[in-house]
Amino acid sequence: MKKTYRIEVDCANCANLMEATTQKIEGVKTAVVNFMTQKMIVEFEEGHEAEKVMQNVLKACKKVEPDCEIYL
Repeated sequence: MKKTYRIEVDCANCANLMEATTQKIEGVKTAVVNFMTQKMIVEFEEGHEAEKVMQNVLKACKKVEPDCEIYL
């Protein structure tokens, strides 16, 4: 399953770091963060609940940029 989320990220470098970080999280098959459109597209692995995975994604992304927001 693929879902698109609206995000707030301050710079393109942080968006790239958030994308790389998200791709390492269990339950994420692929992730793309677009700084220009302020969107994150996440494809989830089979058998994982999107809401639970996204909670872990948000925690990881806040380590990259503490004031980032992902609108779940």
